[in-house]
Amino acid sequence: MLRVAHYLNQFFGGIGGEEKAEAGPEIHEGAVGPGRAIEAALGTRGKVVVTVTCGDNYFAENIEKASAEVISLLREFHPDLVIAGPAFNAGRYGIACGGVCKAAIAQLSIPAVTGMHEENPGLDLYRNAVYIISTEDSVKGMTDAVRKIVNLSLKLSAKERIGRPAEEGYFPRGWLANEISEQTGAERVVSMLLKKIQGQPFETEVPRPMYDRVTPASAVKDIARAKIALVTDGGLVPRGNPDRIESRTATRFGKYSFKGMESLTPGDYEVSHVGYDSVFVKQDPNRLVPVDVMREFEKEGAIGSLHQEFYTTTGVANIVETMSGIGRKIAEELIAKGISGVILTST
Repeated sequence: MLRVAHYLNQFFGGIGGEEKAEAGPEIHEGAVGPGRAIEAALGTRGKVVVTVTCGDNYFAENIEKASAEVISLLREFHPDLVIAGPAFNAGRYGIACGGVCKAAIAQLSIPAVTGMHEENPGLDLYRNAVYIISTEDSVKGMTDAVRKIVNLSLKLSAKERIGRPAEEGYFPRGWLANEISEQTGAERVVSMLLKKIQGQPFETEVPRPMYDRVTPASAVKDIARAKIALVTDGGLVPRGNPDRIESRTATRFGKYSFKGMESLTPGDYEVSHVGYDSVFVKQDPNRLVPVDVMREFEKEGAIGSLHQEFYTTTGVANIVETMSGIGRKIAEELIAKGISGVILTST
């Protein structure tokens, strides 16, 4: 029976929400939360002997240190396998899961598997070093994710042949493996071409990388005469969130006037964003949307003028196409209003 170690963040580990995001690594014997589903999927083939929890902020801000601490805690339990998450589309959690798995493989010399959504930033960081199962964007896909993670983990532990990404459900790792085919390369490529022409599904043997190319904007020629606007993806909204901007996977943006104001007043604003600890922004919203500093620049003549409203949306667990659309709409409005440049703040 395999001795399985499981990594969870503070939320899935039952420690708390964002208020516990700074918590360091902690040991819990046995299965916790999603670990019980993993244990059920393992059946008689394995048991979750230990769970390590850690706050998302703590790990994301101290990746090497946190990874070392987690591995140090796991050593005394002598695990045969590490499973992390799954993290779905939670960015900081994905970074932590990938970091734990990479460290376990390198330092404990045991298999490690995690799961993420295709837009999780942890995927690009760790896909070449770690087996990462493709999941849905939220916990609704837990059952399917756990099943695939456990199946792949058992194969790795038994040193069985690992199938193609499409067969096992993991993201391609950039590896090429030799296989014996009954068809020559010419026959296979003609077959794929014919399927493509006929609109039939086919799987290329050498997928092309997809890169999003964005042309940098031209520099502001005369900043002392420029009209500057403030934009943020940090989710700052007036109290009550009048435009109902979602706290994750946003589909809309808002624009809010601060005409006649020297700075943003804490009591008048809140944060609609689940991806970071917003305590400091709530204490002083100018930390995210720097109206106070820009007003000073305006008075000093460092800029020509400050646009009298800021634009805001939420940048966590977003769909790229949706955010591209939001960005275009904001840009179109700002261009129409004669804006020379934009200061875009994030979290």
